[in-house]
Amino acid sequence: MKKILLLITAVSMLTCSFATASTSRPPLKASEIFLPIGKTGAKISLLELSTISVKQLEQLTDRKLGLFDKVNFRIAQKKLRDNIDRDGTINSKKIERVMAKKSGETGFHIGGFALGFFLGLIGVLIAYLLNDDYKHNRVKWAWIGCGVVLILNIILIVAVFNSVD
Repeated sequence: MKKILLLITAVSMLTCSFATASTSRPPLKASEIFLPIGKTGAKISLLELSTISVKQLEQLTDRKLGLFDKVNFRIAQKKLRDNIDRDGTINSKKIERVMAKKSGETGFHIGGFALGFFLGLIGVLIAYLLNDDYKHNRVKWAWIGCGVVLILNIILIVAVFNSVD
């Protein structure tokens, strides 16, 4: 009885001692997000894009905008300004989701999947060794590709042994 009481006390003390800390990403700054503009590959920040004039946009893109394009640009510019706070942070969840997808944090990564699928654990190791913005996503899909091959091999082995009997 004493052992059970001691065990319950120890478990209750351990469960109370685990603390949680919530961390959140710092808000995205509109001046730090750059978009390619025009055919030359020049980049412009979202903050600049929300304040430039139509003439400046025409100079950057090297093309003349029609009346409807100018009106559409002004409407989009107004929406963009509404989504940027005075301190320069973005307050739109849609833009944050788009930027998260654009940075390679989510979605299918064919290179990582191919590494895991065709090279197995060696491919997963290669995915860990490559350092760039897509590393986390590549490693995840390399493990998934390796798991798919493992499952397919197990199914093949089971099918072969069942056909032999």
